[in-house]
Amino acid sequence: MNCMNCGAPIGKSDYCTSCGFHVEVQKKIWQLSNTYYNLGLDKAQIRDLSGAIDLLKRSLKFNKLNVQARNLLGLVYFETGEAVAALSEWIISKNIMPENNIASEYIERLQQNANKLDVINQTIKKYNDSLQCCRKGSEDVAVIQLKKILNQNPKLIKGYHLLALIYLKKEEYEKARRILKKAAKIDKTNSTTLRFLREVDEQTGTITSLEPRRWAFGLREKEEKVSGNQSIAYRTENDVVIQPPTFRESSMAATLLNLGFGFLVGACLVWFLMVPANTQRINKAANEKVVSYSNTMATQSAEMNKLQEQIDQSEETVASAQQQIEDAQNQTSSYENLIKAYAAFQSGNYTSAANVLQNVQADLLSVDAKEIYDSIYKSIQSTMKNNLKSQGEQAFYAKDYETAITDLNQALEMDDSDYEVLNLLAHSYRLDEQYDKAVEIFQKIVDQFPGTKRASTAQKYIDNGGKGFDSVGQKNSSDTGSAQTQDQTGNQENSSQPAAEQSGAGDTTDTQNTGETGADQNGNGGETEGTSGENGQ
Repeated sequence: MNCMNCGAPIGKSDYCTSCGFHVEVQKKIWQLSNTYYNLGLDKAQIRDLSGAIDLLKRSLKFNKLNVQARNLLGLVYFETGEAVAALSEWIISKNIMPENNIASEYIERLQQNANKLDVINQTIKKYNDSLQCCRKGSEDVAVIQLKKILNQNPKLIKGYHLLALIYLKKEEYEKARRILKKAAKIDKTNSTTLRFLREVDEQTGTITSLEPRRWAFGLREKEEKVSGNQSIAYRTENDVVIQPPTFRESSMAATLLNLGFGFLVGACLVWFLMVPANTQRINKAANEKVVSYSNTMATQSAEMNKLQEQIDQSEETVASAQQQIEDAQNQTSSYENLIKAYAAFQSGNYTSAANVLQNVQADLLSVDAKEIYDSIYKSIQSTMKNNLKSQGEQAFYAKDYETAITDLNQALEMDDSDYEVLNLLAHSYRLDEQYDKAVEIFQKIVDQFPGTKRASTAQKYIDNGGKGFDSVGQKNSSDTGSAQTQDQTGNQENSSQPAAEQSGAGDTTDTQNTGETGADQNGNGGETEGTSGENGQ
């Protein structure tokens, strides 16, 4: 021990004999450092590596020049698989004491075995890769990597902990227990190992025993019995004296018998050891190939998933761009149609303005454009309704019921009290076999025109589920045609019953329907249609 002030050796006195510096505190600090070193050494000898690391760090905290504590700390780190940390401690120790330092021998041994050093580096890299796989959710790939890591570096405590944690997540508690028991053999009091084992015990209800199994029951009791042929040991002061038992010479026959038995046992051992070793070697080579192929497949699978994600993102981008282009085209078309409608409206051509305004999508217009659209729409709403009604009627007689339904629904949104639109829409649904919707429209006719022939005719269709009715044994397909033909009359506001009711009222005979249709198409007035309706009733 040297004085920290002048570097001279320190004797038993509390003051330095060279410079007179008070060294009592220094002696106590160094004594504490040596005490922690001795405690750490005791912990390391019973494989309490975590406790040894803690005590040795405390020793170095009091005396960072304690070379023995630093060398021992490096050995403990190396025993737990932390080769990098061990090498760091030994290099620091060598810099503190370059001569007669066993750390130089440790470093030289490690550097001479380049293969082992490379394996340690590779296991550390693979451990980091396994940790990244766990964070990404690829636990299966991580398990394969960790098994390979622990096969190459069986002292890596962190590897055991990560593998056990994966098994705990998968609820494979027995596998986790076996892995943690292997970790406990390296470091008995590691807090992470004990915490994971407690979790396994809580989940399985079984307490894990870290004591080695005793296959020979009662062996200790037999060893404790003292027989006449056993050695006797006794202590004298500081020495232990072992007195051997009395030697007895055996006979020649017994010697030959023992030799023969020994040769037989040796031959059996050679046989039973060589064959399994060869089989194990073959199995090991096969397992290594399987692991290599599994690693390759896992890497390729990860790359394929990444490429698939890129393809999906590209498809989403293309779809979004196409949708934006389509919206822009629709918006441009709406503005163009609005300009055309405005020009036609200003020139007094309301019919043309109404036709063009139907193709304008109002929700794509700006606030100012929407005001122009609303002003034109209010002025030519009736014209648009009549155009839609006419288009729907033409589509109906052309048997294009889907187009008729679309146009008539738009006309109905503008005026839901127009009987002709309701009647044509109901029969369009009926002939398109959309009976539920046909019933809804017929019900609107009943509700809006109660007590009239229109309501009674619509009620008949409702009672038959919207499928039509037949009073003389034939289905009323001709009735529907005549009813819709009658709906083409222009002015029916002052009639007592519309011409379409004559079609419903004339379900009893086909001749009456034909006559009424002809009258309606020839342009007879509303009074004639009303009279015909009353006669039909």
